[in-house]
Amino acid sequence: MIPGIDIIDFIRAFGVLGVMGIIFAESGLLLGFFLPGDTLLFSAGFLATKDVFGVSIHVLVLYLTVAAIGGEAIGYMFGHKVGHRIFRRKDSFLFHPDNLVRAEKFYEKYGPVTILLARFIPVVRTFVPIVAGATKMDLRAFSLYNVLGAILWVAPVTYAGYFLGDFLEAHGINIDNLILPIIGVVMLLTLSSPLIHMLRDRESRQQLMKNLRIKK
Repeated sequence: MIPGIDIIDFIRAFGVLGVMGIIFAESGLLLGFFLPGDTLLFSAGFLATKDVFGVSIHVLVLYLTVAAIGGEAIGYMFGHKVGHRIFRRKDSFLFHPDNLVRAEKFYEKYGPVTILLARFIPVVRTFVPIVAGATKMDLRAFSLYNVLGAILWVAPVTYAGYFLGDFLEAHGINIDNLILPIIGVVMLLTLSSPLIHMLRDRESRQQLMKNLRIKK
């Protein structure tokens, strides 16, 4: 099944609450790392031009921003409570203890701005608040960058989808025929981002090859 169809059907079936739930989960819950946050935001904005949600685009952006902030805050609290315990699996790619050490060094180098930047990297943004909690990042600094990151991530991506749909409609183009191709392109761009990020990092490449049992 084409991923775009699933996303469109999901949005139309579950509306605002469904989209909020996915954004909440992807922003800090471990079970949400595989969810298409960027694609969902763009798709929601795109479909908002068809009045799918029954609220204005501005209210939609507000709701989704709150969901993103809440999800990351829960991720931080989870990491603060049990983070060090889950980062003890030496046979795990995601929860290897070395990942926690690298995260701590990364925070020492770049500070809490890491929370903001991670919003724009799929998969990574799910784990960063958990690692932030596990490394005992200052709560006030985390909260500030959590809010800023959520606003700078949710608003531009959602509005981009909305304004594109509105532009096409204003020029007499039926967006119903373009929804799947456009969302398909957005999804490919979204999925390529974490892969490029991982392959550019030397330690991540080595860990990946080790887990895939590839010998140099």
